[in-house]
Amino acid sequence: MKQHWKPGTMISPLPALIVTCADRAGKSNLFTASWTGIVCSDPALCYVSIRPERYSHAMVKESMEFALNLTTVEMAKATDWVGIVSGRKEDKWKGSGLTPIPAKIIQAPLVAESPVSLECRVRSIQSLGTHDMFLAEIVNVVVEDEYINPETGKLDLSKAHLLSYAHGEYFGLGDFIGYFGWSVRKGDQPIKQRK
Repeated sequence: MKQHWKPGTMISPLPALIVTCADRAGKSNLFTASWTGIVCSDPALCYVSIRPERYSHAMVKESMEFALNLTTVEMAKATDWVGIVSGRKEDKWKGSGLTPIPAKIIQAPLVAESPVSLECRVRSIQSLGTHDMFLAEIVNVVVEDEYINPETGKLDLSKAHLLSYAHGEYFGLGDFIGYFGWSVRKGDQPIKQRK
């Protein structure tokens, strides 16, 4: 039997990302966001939705840039903390223990501890209700060397223990199951059965 609930944000899990931003004067901030995702592959486009009252909203709107930084289980406490404390009152870099590093293209710093960071330039802003959606082009991707498979040169995040978010709770992502298309490839078995 299934229950019917009122409309709500029931797509889960979502990434628990740290968004970094900076104003034109160079002051930076970071905050946690899960209302984010990919919307197009070519050109590479993503979005992040931010409440207008958030301290970082004005920074992103002014600079028209931000970075999405993937988080890990090891970063869980800092990830939660930067989503709760306001940058109006505290230096969130100092308080979280996270390390800012320069981006290659945008002015906002990246999070050094993040396994993957996406530098983004805003194309448009759409007011949707409680949140404004910042649609952005991904202009650079920064990947930590330890997550690149030396044999294939491909990204391998199975060791990263990525952090996800679902209905007010954080979770570590589980076992690697298979690659895109393995279900229809002749002779391939699910990865779990290969162990």
